[in-house]
Parts: sequence; structure tokens; C-alpha cells
Amino acid sequence: MVSDGLIIIGASLAGAKAAEGARAHGWDGPIRLVGEEPLLPYERPPLSKKVLIGADEPSAALVHDPSFYVTNEIDLLLGARANAIELAARRVDLAGGRQLRFDKLVLATGSSVRRLPIKGAELPEVRYLRTMADMLALRDELLPGRRVGVIGASWIGTEVAACARQRGCDVAMIDPTETPLERVLGTEVGTYFARLHAAHGVELYMGIGVDGIEGAEHVKGVRLSDGRTVDADLVVVGVGVTPNIDLARDAGLEVGKGVLVDQSLTTSHGDVLAAGDIAEAEHPRSRERVRVEHWANALNQGLTAGANAAGGHESYDRIPYFYSDQYDDMSMEHSGWPAAFDRVEFRGDPNDGAFVAFYLVGDRVIAGANVNVWDVNEHVQDLIRANEPVNVKVLTDPDVDPADWAASARP
Repeated sequence: MVSDGLIIIGASLAGAKAAEGARAHGWDGPIRLVGEEPLLPYERPPLSKKVLIGADEPSAALVHDPSFYVTNEIDLLLGARANAIELAARRVDLAGGRQLRFDKLVLATGSSVRRLPIKGAELPEVRYLRTMADMLALRDELLPGRRVGVIGASWIGTEVAACARQRGCDVAMIDPTETPLERVLGTEVGTYFARLHAAHGVELYMGIGVDGIEGAEHVKGVRLSDGRTVDADLVVVGVGVTPNIDLARDAGLEVGKGVLVDQSLTTSHGDVLAAGDIAEAEHPRSRERVRVEHWANALNQGLTAGANAAGGHESYDRIPYFYSDQYDDMSMEHSGWPAAFDRVEFRGDPNDGAFVAFYLVGDRVIAGANVNVWDVNEHVQDLIRANEPVNVKVLTDPDVDPADWAASARP
């Protein structure tokens, strides 16, 4: 059995950052980073953006240069699966029989894609995008003239649709909501994304479900719930992910929608922490536990979990943040809580393609999105942190400096 140390399960962005955070905050014992994929830890956003269209090499997605792990004496156990955690024995059992003892344990096991339980979903041209291997296989198939059906107008769905169009494919995007990204951004901003994709030649089938995928041995099309068939010879599914919490649950840790952690990202066992997609965290600025499936959350929670494993007492209080790039003419940032909102107010006109959207509950800003407008997201976050009533006329006035929003928006 390998000697005690810090064990991190999940060679993900969160896991790699946990190793970084632990070393940076004084952990001088062994660090072992365990990952199922036989690859160095990488970030996922590039997989549906520049790496997918071929503008960047896969190495651009790496979290750290390979030398980082050597310099910081981080032992990489890649292509290794953790089968069980024995909390009483402070032990992790790997597939193949190897056992690791831990003083501290960080769980960063991430998420797995939701798969469609419909007829035809097993056909070879039905693709999902989660891993580097998924991306490489999909990139090889996004060829000019291919007819691509994208099921799900999610972040993955909309970004893959954009990449497919940039690679010369014909694209149809299908979703039961009325506009793309409606569940997160609402109808008003979703309408902007519908126009964006239509302007780039994507056929939109919105407000309709999918009954099956047509084809005997190969994909021929997507059958809609109204009986129509959308021609396709390649289907990409982007209908969300499920957090990988079975390992934690089976070990006896408290779980809900994710692994339950406090503000320090510590689980129900004092020497076990969790970060990234699986962490359902108490947040000092939220009235309920929050589980966030975004790049910035994985990166920053990983650093905090590693620091606290090394003896720190940091409270994770960052506002949820994500970004998206689609085509060559749309970049956006979003900050705020994944919660219901009463209304959306705009600074700028979505029809012009550059605007800031403020999401309000009552007169308080709970989230904001800036589309093709830069250097304002930190000011949106200031409004969210303030959690005070705002004067909407101030926020939407194009003559007000965004740096003055937090100070001048209070009635």
C-alpha cells in the first residue's frame, strides 16, 4: 500500500488546480493525482471552441505544461480508476488492486454526459462531447457538406453548431424550448442567440422534442415529436451532464444533487474535500446550496480545496461565472446565480449585437450577461455582491460609466 499523502481523485481542471493550490499553500508531502483518462489534465471549454474547429492544437487545452507536475513533485496516476473509498481506513482502492492511503482527500470527479434513451441513439454517427477523445472523433467528422443534427440548444449544443458551420457543415439545431439557451438566459437573450445562429445558416427547430434517430445501420435523420424528420448523417447530443457522485455516496459521504460541502469545500468527513461539478456548496452569498458546472468554478474551487487541504481556512465566495465564444462575431460573459428571475433589463440593444443584460428579482440584480461588450463583468459582479435595490435607469443609461454602477444604482 502506498504511503499517506494528499490524494486527488479526478485528473480534471479542478483536480489539477487542487494539486497546484496545495503545493502553493505549503503541502510538502506526497500528492497523487488519479485520473481515468490516460491524458494530462485539460480544460473542457476549448473542446467546443477553437480546438474543435482546428484553430488550436489539443495541447492548448492543457491545464499545465507537463513540466509543472515534475517541478512540483505531483505523481500522476493516469488511466487509473478509483473503485472505492474506505473512509475508516483512509484508503482509496484503484482498479487492478492498487491501494492508496491518504491524510487528505480531494474529490474532483466531474460529470458525465446525459445520454438520450431514444430509438437510434446507439447508431455510430451519434456523438457526445465531453472528453478529448470525443472531440477528436467529432472534429474528424465535421467535414464540408456533412448534415449535422444538434439535439439540445445548450452551451455545448450552440457552440458545436457554430463550430460545425465554421467547418462547412449544414446544421439543424433542435430543442424543446422556444429559444436557444432559454433555461439559463431567458427568452429575450435567447432570441438574440436564435437570430445569431439563423444569420449563420443554422436551421432552428425550436419548441419541439425528439422522438428518435432514423436509420438502420447509419444515421439518416432525426425524427421530431410532430412526425417530421430532419435530414442528418451525423448527430451531436448536448442535453446536459450528471455529476459523478457515486464514489462519494458509496463511501458514506453526505450527498444531495452533488457532494455536500461547507463554505471551505469540506465534506461531511473533515479530511475529505470536493471541488468542481460535484460540489454542492454552502455559499456565503447564497441562501441555498449551489452546484455549478462551469470552467471558472472548477478552476477556482480546485485552488481553494487544495489550499484548505494544506491547512488553509479559505471560504469559497466567488460569484458563478462562465463565458462563450461562437462564430467570429460573438463573445459573452455571464455572472450570477442559476436562479429564477423576474425580468431582464438591457443596456444597449440586442438587435445591434452588443449589449448588457441585467437579471433582476424585484429590484436586485442576481445575474448579468455582457455580449460583445468588454471590461464590465467585474462591475456586474459588484452589483450582485451588493444585493441591494438598484435604479434600473442608471444601469441602462449608456452615458453612465459601468464603474459607477454599484455606487450610483442605489435609489
